[in-house]
This record gives sequence, C-alpha cells and structure tokens, in this order.
Amino acid sequence: MKVKIILFSFSFFLAVGVGYAQHKKDEALNIISAKVAIKKYHSKDELDRMPKGDLLGLYMERIESLVKMLPYIAFATKPGVTLETLGIPNDKDNKHALEHQFKSTDEYLENTGEFHKKFLPYSDTNKLISAIIFYEDIMKSLHEYSEYN
Repeated sequence: MKVKIILFSFSFFLAVGVGYAQHKKDEALNIISAKVAIKKYHSKDELDRMPKGDLLGLYMERIESLVKMLPYIAFATKPGVTLETLGIPNDKDNKHALEHQFKSTDEYLENTGEFHKKFLPYSDTNKLISAIIFYEDIMKSLHEYSEYN
C-alpha cells in the first residue's frame, strides 16, 4: 500500500512539474535580460586602487553588458520589454529567431571571454581602466538615449 502511495505521489509531482515547465515555455521572452544592468559605476580613483584581477573582471562584465544590449537599442534600453510590448507577433518563428540570437550572443561571449582570459592580463593597467570608464560611459549614455524617444 505504501508503495502505491509513494508511486502515485511521485507521478503526481512529475505531472505537475511537466505542466509547469510547459507553461513557462510559453511566456514571452525579454528582449534585454535583467542581468545586463551594471550594479555600480566606478570613478577613476576607485579603479586606480583596484588590483588588476578585479579590473579584468569589470572589463569583461562591461563587454558582456554592452554586447547583450547594443543590438536592441532600437527597441529598448532597459530590461522588461518583450515581443508583445513592441507589437511584434509572439509566434513560433519570432520566438525561434530571438532564441537563436540569444544563443549566438552567448556563444560569442563565451569565445570572447576565453580570449580575454588569455590575453587581457597582458594589457596595460591604465588602458584597462580607461576602457572600463569608456564602457561605463556608453552604458550611462544608453540610459539617457531612452529619453530622446
């Protein structure tokens, strides 16, 4: 009797899990991920005090944010915008195209990250700091860009 109850309970939770997974798949995809946001912008003085290892991480994080945001600024500059909110049909073909774009972007970032891990430590610290400040200025400008619309 206990085996039947355990088997029934397991089957029930498995069915609910599959049903929930299917429901989640039908949700609209965000054009810009919430992970794109930069939590903190830095001053040159702050960056000057940081060790090079931390600077390398910041540099790679800024690259990732820009690569995940720049292709979509004609649509949005902040997370939370979906195909539906833009008036684009949320059909199978459009979802597939957007998912393919996200996959391609992730592959690009993975390859670029491997390159950066090998070569970026050889960069000049002052140039690395300048690049981080430049990328952060671009991100700030993107937030201002939305005000022009």
